[in-house]
Amino acid sequence: MAAATATAKRDESSELKERLWKLVKTIVESDDYSLQIADDAIATLSSLKDFKFNNNGTKNSFSSKLDQFTLPPEFRCPISTQLMIDPVILSTGQTYDRPFIQRWLNEGNRTCPQTQQVLSHTILTPNYLVRDMIAQWCKERGLELPKPNTRDTDEVVTDADKDRLNTLLHKLSLSVSDQKAAAKELRLLTKRTPSFRTLFKESGDVITQVLRPLSPGSACTHPDLQEDLITTVLNLSIHDDNKKLFAEDPNLINLLIDALKWGTIQTKSNAAAAIFTLSALDSNKHIIGKSGAIKHLIGVLDEGHQIAMKDAASAIFNLCLVHENKGRTVREGAVKVILNKITNHILVDELLAILALLSSHPTAVEEMGHRGAVTFLLSTIRESTSERCKENCVAILYTICYSDRTTWKEIKEEEKTNGSLSKLSQCGTSRAKRKASSILERVNRSPSLTHTA
Repeated sequence: MAAATATAKRDESSELKERLWKLVKTIVESDDYSLQIADDAIATLSSLKDFKFNNNGTKNSFSSKLDQFTLPPEFRCPISTQLMIDPVILSTGQTYDRPFIQRWLNEGNRTCPQTQQVLSHTILTPNYLVRDMIAQWCKERGLELPKPNTRDTDEVVTDADKDRLNTLLHKLSLSVSDQKAAAKELRLLTKRTPSFRTLFKESGDVITQVLRPLSPGSACTHPDLQEDLITTVLNLSIHDDNKKLFAEDPNLINLLIDALKWGTIQTKSNAAAAIFTLSALDSNKHIIGKSGAIKHLIGVLDEGHQIAMKDAASAIFNLCLVHENKGRTVREGAVKVILNKITNHILVDELLAILALLSSHPTAVEEMGHRGAVTFLLSTIRESTSERCKENCVAILYTICYSDRTTWKEIKEEEKTNGSLSKLSQCGTSRAKRKASSILERVNRSPSLTHTA
């Protein structure tokens, strides 16, 4: 089991490094890389940093070695019951570990957890005497006390957190009214309390218990219960340690798909947002793509509810960053749906970004040509004030005109009348300039286009 876990960690680390290398290579070698690529590189680097911290061998070694000894009661934090790493004194004279008492104060409490006395002030004074005693006790046992400030105050988990979660999980197995109350509280806790999101990475069985009230494969009888539980999944998916765990749970993915099919508009929106968040990892993009979720994300997009369309579009874009999902997206009819939306001026920037990704797929390019996308793309280049929008339009137009000579006549006529591509080649982004110039060079180099019967 330990060997399998270590292998999985190495695989995840390698995947992050490979993705970062590709992104950095694109940035270094291209003068016109997009802001999205820069953002992806920053996010990947941040994930790699978090992975390194969360899997730090010294930290794990300290915890495992500490378990071999009986901890003196005076070295335990009264809140966490764990060894104090950064002991501080409250105004009542009681000593606590800083992250836990700081969280107590951050939650608005103004009493001492032990004595219930009202605090005269909230200044925390380092207890150097206790810290030195703890450090000496550790040294005598061959342990090196970790340095303070290595833990996120908001994510420290207390026994009270665990007890509250167990109570809510129990309520989810009771009556419908109990389930609804527990689901609503879980939704709020996972949104407001980062430590609750941390709890779920400890066991895959916890999320199974949370989702038990939803029967997979059928419409949910209680829409509000479904909405609260799906939103809880969304809140939990924000935590990086939960992403891989959740995506590898087929039951969870199926429930998100059910939410896309039968949920309220808000539930569909939150299910799409959860898929978007989970698909931050490349390995998850493959898993979600194979699950059939793309078809139902396109369905949400086609339905046209503004609140859900944007989340669905974001999820589709993220999934299409891996090549195999582009084919799935095209086969599920995305090109038709997207062109219908953008010709009606709905989510134009977001949907053009998806089309730009799909334009590397030959079937998508062919379909765009047949559906008259060239006319819309040229008018958008001519009329839009968005540089990002123009850049995506000319990138799509570039692939169409290189695969379909019949579009050249329309491009030539547009150029004679409005000079849209010439203007873009002079005033667009560096990428747009290059694409526009390449199109003009190719079209102008061709002989006069005439058709004979």
